[in-house]
Amino acid sequence: MKNKLNSKLETKWNNASIRSKLLLAFLLPMVLILIMNVYVYIGVNTMITRIDEIYEMNVSLNELSEELTAVQTSMKEYLENKSSVALQDFYKADQNYRNGIDKLGRNNTHDERYIMEQNIISQSENYLKMAGETIQAKRGRNVEKYKSCFEESEILYSDLQSCIYSLNNAHFKINTDNYFKLLTTLRYMEIASLVILVFIGVFNIVILYLLTKSMTKPLIELSSAANEVATGNFEVELEPLEGEDEISVVSNAFTKMVDSIQVYIHEIRESMHRESELKEHELVMESRMKEVELRNLQAQINPHFLFNTLNAGAQLAMMEGADKTTEFIQNMADFFRYNIKKINMDATVAEEVELVDKYIYIINVRFTGEINYSKEVDETVTHIRVPSMILQPIVENAINYGVRNIDWEKHIDLRITKDEELVYLSIKDNGSGMSKEAIDKVLTGHGGEIADSQTKDSNGVGLANVIERLQIFTGRQDVMEIRSEGEGKGTEFIIKIPYMEGVHV
Repeated sequence: MKNKLNSKLETKWNNASIRSKLLLAFLLPMVLILIMNVYVYIGVNTMITRIDEIYEMNVSLNELSEELTAVQTSMKEYLENKSSVALQDFYKADQNYRNGIDKLGRNNTHDERYIMEQNIISQSENYLKMAGETIQAKRGRNVEKYKSCFEESEILYSDLQSCIYSLNNAHFKINTDNYFKLLTTLRYMEIASLVILVFIGVFNIVILYLLTKSMTKPLIELSSAANEVATGNFEVELEPLEGEDEISVVSNAFTKMVDSIQVYIHEIRESMHRESELKEHELVMESRMKEVELRNLQAQINPHFLFNTLNAGAQLAMMEGADKTTEFIQNMADFFRYNIKKINMDATVAEEVELVDKYIYIINVRFTGEINYSKEVDETVTHIRVPSMILQPIVENAINYGVRNIDWEKHIDLRITKDEELVYLSIKDNGSGMSKEAIDKVLTGHGGEIADSQTKDSNGVGLANVIERLQIFTGRQDVMEIRSEGEGKGTEFIIKIPYMEGVHV
């Protein structure tokens, strides 16, 4: 049963976090010190109370002696002056003395002090009686009686003072012995407190040593193993640690990581072996691929040849007086020149807007002007630089998937505004609209056909590509917002460019 209990305690200790172990290591000595301080405090207060009790009787006897003197003094003053004030003082002192006498006779030890207290009580009654008769005789103007009573009361007064003094000395002697005994006990308590403090200090040092050792030992082993791994030796072995504290978790995770790296290295070696086997086959195929590439290169059109051909066509149309054909061919040439020239470059907002104008013109020539296009541009932001080819792909997407197949009048609206922090480039159509699911797919790069726009009429730059380039250019994630109220209610794409970050001199 005892071994089972020890096992449970050890398991709980191993599973405890480092914070809990440290708190326990510091709180336990503090609790012990607090208990010891409470014990000392109670003991000292008990001693003080007992010391007060020891000398309480001496204080009472001194007060009794003073009250007796007050009775005798007030009686003399009345006999001499016969004033009402002196008479009041006498009766007041008489009552106070009687109250003091009532405190005597409570000693149940029946020793010499008890006998002395009983004697004082008896003599006090006689004295007070004689003092009262003296006062009454004085008031009755019985001179002989008050003189004889006064003389007798003086004798009793002297005897009482002697008895009180003797009783006070007897109590003081015994109380002094008790006082020294209490002082001895207090010294023993002081020594015991010091011993307990030393024990708690040693206990605390032992606990901290064991705790730091249990933490630093696996950390030292882990550090040594990590240095070995850093030098390229992955054959290190660490003993698995029991428990769920932070050090055990890190050490066991490190062991698993090293094992995973060894498996990964083994897989890489096997992969490299397979690649070396395939390399010979690839070298054989390379010569054939070169031939195919050459044929593909021969089949490609030189962009400069394309621009020159379009310009020649524009000049021929101009000579023949075909102004619309000239304008169309010139716009086509400018459009393709911009596409080729601005690859992997940035552009101004003005250049992007001009490209959209040309693109809308070309599309309207193709589709007999069915696209109604309007624009509203804040001229103060046209100089701001943005990634090239960000507006035209969105306009192209709005035409192909927004307004191309609708039965009502088609509108594309371009609007560029700004506030204190951002420039907003908005492209809005009145087409078929988008669902929330489709918007989420586009913004997360999983928009499928809409996000890529790789149709036969596309320039090959998809919405996912636009969003990615904007995020890289601005260093922000929230570069585009898509709004749509539902099916048949159109879609608005809003590009957000930081105003200051977008300015390039």
